[in-house]
Amino acid sequence: MIRLKTTEEIDGIRASSHLLANIFHEVLDFVKEGKTPKEINQYAENLIAKYGAEPSFSKYADFPTAMCISVNDAVIHGVPSNQPLVCGDIVGFDLGIAKNGFFSDMAKTMAIGSISASSQKLLDDTQISLEKGIQSVKNGGRIRDIGKAVSGYLKPLKYGVVYEFCGHGVGLAVHEDPQISHDYPAPGGNQRIRAGMTLAIEPMVNLGKPEVYIDKEDKWTVRTVDGKPSAHFEHTIAVFDDHIEILTVPE
Repeated sequence: MIRLKTTEEIDGIRASSHLLANIFHEVLDFVKEGKTPKEINQYAENLIAKYGAEPSFSKYADFPTAMCISVNDAVIHGVPSNQPLVCGDIVGFDLGIAKNGFFSDMAKTMAIGSISASSQKLLDDTQISLEKGIQSVKNGGRIRDIGKAVSGYLKPLKYGVVYEFCGHGVGLAVHEDPQISHDYPAPGGNQRIRAGMTLAIEPMVNLGKPEVYIDKEDKWTVRTVDGKPSAHFEHTIAVFDDHIEILTVPE
């Protein structure tokens, strides 16, 4: 069931999202070559506690940490390790928080030092695809419009658009309906987009094939089947009668 939010609920989700964006900015400033994902996660957990919020991922389905940190061929749900980051890595950071009962979610992928031209283009194009997905959202539109915009940009560039995982509603819970495929065409619902929806749009894009698998060791990290790099960007947005608002931006 899709939950349409009231003005007051969107205010709460907006406040949570602004705080998340501020925390994210501080975390990314902390990231550098030689830091380990576990150190970065601990820094994020400390900030979340400092600002009176709660990590939402570690409260959901027993994920072990606050932040998903996915390195190189890891697409999403990367379990933070003790392996130091090195120049040339690309690292996806995905974080969700709850503040006063309101949930927000965002992700960014960044470079550690100098990276290959193909990896930089992957990051740039994935971010552009997120922007195109957001631009496709409008009151009265359809959920599949998002995947059509995202994959319509990426597929001519020969990227693998991950279809086994998707975006989702968010705000009063970590994951809500509807599910949002970033591929097109795609199975599943094609619900009408309505004012009051709050959505997490998050294309996951591979430099090679779109297929992925779950790491057998940690049983969480999703990896590309061909070992090629992947990128992931995400915003939480709100739908209004006549406009869309990106909520996960700093205050």
